Amino acid sequence: MAAEKPLIKEIISQKAEGQEVTVLGWVRTKRDTKNLTFVQVNDGSCFASIQVTFDKDANPSNEIETNLKKITTGTSVSVRGKLVPSPASGQAVEVQGLSLEILGDAPADSYPLQKKNHSFEFLRTVAHLRVRTNTFGAVARMRSQMSFAIHTFFQERGFQYVHTPLITASDCEGAGEMFRVTTMNPQKIAEEAYEAGKAGKTLPEGAAAAFADYNNDFFGKPANLTVSGQLEAETYALGVSRVYTFGPTFRAENSNTTRHLAEFWMIEPEMAFFRLEDNMDIAENFIKYLINWALEKCPEDMAFFDSRIHPGLIETLKKVSSSDFARVTYTEAMKELEKCADKFEFKPYWGCDLQSEHEKFLTEEVYKRPVILTDYPKEIKAFYMKMNNDGKTVRAMDVLVPGLGEIIGGSEREENLERLENRIKELGLEKDDYWWYLDLRRFGSVPHSGFGLGFERLLLYVTGMTNIRDVIPYPRAPKLADF
Repeated sequence: MAAEKPLIKEIISQKAEGQEVTVLGWVRTKRDTKNLTFVQVNDGSCFASIQVTFDKDANPSNEIETNLKKITTGTSVSVRGKLVPSPASGQAVEVQGLSLEILGDAPADSYPLQKKNHSFEFLRTVAHLRVRTNTFGAVARMRSQMSFAIHTFFQERGFQYVHTPLITASDCEGAGEMFRVTTMNPQKIAEEAYEAGKAGKTLPEGAAAAFADYNNDFFGKPANLTVSGQLEAETYALGVSRVYTFGPTFRAENSNTTRHLAEFWMIEPEMAFFRLEDNMDIAENFIKYLINWALEKCPEDMAFFDSRIHPGLIETLKKVSSSDFARVTYTEAMKELEKCADKFEFKPYWGCDLQSEHEKFLTEEVYKRPVILTDYPKEIKAFYMKMNNDGKTVRAMDVLVPGLGEIIGGSEREENLERLENRIKELGLEKDDYWWYLDLRRFGSVPHSGFGLGFERLLLYVTGMTNIRDVIPYPRAPKLADF
């Protein structure tokens, strides 16, 4: 703690004995009575604000009186005063103000957060200011705490933290929804093609040909923003046994749903010598650890989410953290879904990719607890997943939780060189693009497994927020990159 500039969360935890303190923060409210002025100040370090009282009779200072008249919601202040027991209910201490300095004005006619209740849609348009509200301050603290919990979980279990590249030439998921990284200027190429056409010259395929000539580009080959750090993480797992990544990933998916972002953060552990059963064990333990961390380390913010955002949230999370996750094969789950096929907008059948409505039905209606689904049809899963002996399914797993659906996806990885090469060929991928990945199977290959957890999806679950754009500081989505 910086003794001369303590945070409000540190001040309110002190025993009030009339000691002098300095409060630094932003004004939430100001209220006047005949003899007193009450100012609520918050600095974002905790959910609570601290009340500062100014006695009009005991404070003859013209400066204090002048500054109190200037204060509006959002004004930043520095207050010196005495920390005393509070006679008001709901707070243990308050500050008797001795001096007041305005650090920054927030004019009432232009400050966007003057009202107490703004819609989340409006607050997304002022993402640079929304963290000053109760909801988004709580989200920011939860994001910080859950990040720390993730690192703590893996560090306690012998994992090494690995930074995988954001720019890559490989497509881990094979979906093709990637952002192109290039130094070539499309406007310049188009202009050159146009001028060549006016001069009677021809460029093969015009501007498109210029973009196809990757020799002119920075890397000399197609390069994209990564959709996953998994493949690169595997190279380190097959050298130091257990690793995890935690960083941004990107999907150029033209989706405007409440569950999709173009830029989001992923946690991806990879473990050498882990079979699918080991993978399921650590994934289940991971989810329970993170939920318990939120409940134990963030009680004030969790109480707010439970009372104001998602009533019953804490009870739901406690139930999940104390449950034994059901372990069910895809085929078994599909039989349950097909019994109730008329309930669904998307009719379930063996071979289909499960929709959110199917996942919620399994967790909330059939098994009434979290579910780990395994052994999916190979046609709906990625090339790197280990094939089962039936030749039809792969050793994949998805962790489904009540109220959300899928929260983790993973698999045992194919460690056999020949089978992996066949799978790459079967899916029409270029083997040469994965030469380094195949080397892992040529030199000292071992069974290994891993999974991915979308950080923002985790935050949706533990906070009860309903739109993924509200659990990341600056959301990136189609037509949305203003900040």
